Amino acid sequence: MVTFILTIVVLAIGLLIISKLPIGVEIDSPGKALIGGAIIGFFSSLAGLIPSGVNTFFAIITFGLLPLVAATIVFGLAAMLVEGFRLKRGIWSALLGAISLAIVNSILRFILSAIGIL
Repeated sequence: MVTFILTIVVLAIGLLIISKLPIGVEIDSPGKALIGGAIIGFFSSLAGLIPSGVNTFFAIITFGLLPLVAATIVFGLAAMLVEGFRLKRGIWSALLGAISLAIVNSILRFILSAIGIL
């Protein structure tokens, strides 16, 4: 449970960081980012319920596009569900936001694991 809460906080920080980039993602407040992080974390954890062999199979068949499409859909869904989390350029903002969030999230998780928090 603690790991899930830390994941939500890391996602929220990542959302706040990418909202400062000129990719069309707008977030009104840290509270909205926290709710958005919770939604993204929840739907991403649902994808973890699918056996890894199936995920790998579809990732290979689609040349890695299926995980990217899934991340874009989850990002757009979070923007639809949270008032104050907007995508200015529609699907392109969702796509760039999902890619940016993955990069920022990886960096933040690396830093936190290096200092022993995660």
